[in-house]
Amino acid sequence: MDTDHPLLEVDGVTLRYKTRDHLVTATYRVSFRVFPGDRFVLLGPSGCGKSTLLKAVGGYMAPTEGEIRLKGRPVTQPGPDRMMVFQEFDQLLPWKTVRQNVVFALEASGRLTGKAARERADLYIDKVHLTRFADSYPHTLSGGMKQRVAIARGMAMEPDILLMDEPFAALDALTRRRMQDELLALWEGTRFTVLFVTHSIPEAIKVGARILLLSPHPGEVKAELNSADTPEAALRLESRIQQMLFAEEIPEAAENV
Repeated sequence: MDTDHPLLEVDGVTLRYKTRDHLVTATYRVSFRVFPGDRFVLLGPSGCGKSTLLKAVGGYMAPTEGEIRLKGRPVTQPGPDRMMVFQEFDQLLPWKTVRQNVVFALEASGRLTGKAARERADLYIDKVHLTRFADSYPHTLSGGMKQRVAIARGMAMEPDILLMDEPFAALDALTRRRMQDELLALWEGTRFTVLFVTHSIPEAIKVGARILLLSPHPGEVKAELNSADTPEAALRLESRIQQMLFAEEIPEAAENV
C-alpha cells in the first residue's frame, strides 16, 4: 500500500444542481486529499453539501468546477472501486438472505462468481460478526445488523475506498455507539480506506483520523483537523469545532491542528 501518494484527490470542486425553481450551489471550491488507509471524515451542518460531495466522489454527479481523481484518474462514473454505504436500512434486497445479498453484489459487478463469491461473502460476513445470521433475511435483523450487512457487502467488493453517508444516523444512541466501535475494530483488522460523512461532532472525532470541517450552505472548507487520541483532547477539539462552526467570525488561527 502506497501511503505516500493520495488515493483520492478532490481539487477545487464546486457542485451545483437544479431544483424546480432554483440552481443550488452545494459546495464551493472544496479541496482535500485522502491517503490509503485513511479514516477521513467530512463534517458539517445539514445542508452543507457533504452528502452531495460524497455522491460526486462515487461518480453519481459531475463537478461544475474542479476535478475528482482516484489513483490519479478522473472520476467520471460509478465503479466497484468506490462502494457506498447509506444510512437507510432498506438498501438490502429483502428477498435475499444476508449471504445472498453480499454474493449478489459480487456477481452483479463481475468481481467474483460461484464458490469464490460465496467464500468472499462468508469471509466479510464473519468480519462483521454475523456468521450465524448468514442465512437470515433482512426483515429478521435489527437496524444495526442490517448496517453491518451493508458494510460487509461493501467491503467484500474490496474497493479502493468505502464511502459512508451518515451510516449510523438512523440508529438509537447505544446502537450507534456500538457500531462506531465495531467500525473502528474492523478498520484495525484490515486498514481499509474510508470517507465518512456525518453532522455529529462526537462521531467525527471518534471515527475519523482526519476531519474536514465544512461551512454551512454552500459548503466551503473551514479547516482540516487531526482527530484526538485522548478523552481530554477530544473535549478540547469538540469545543474548538463548535466555535468554528457557530462563531460569527473565524480567527485566522483556525487552521490545521
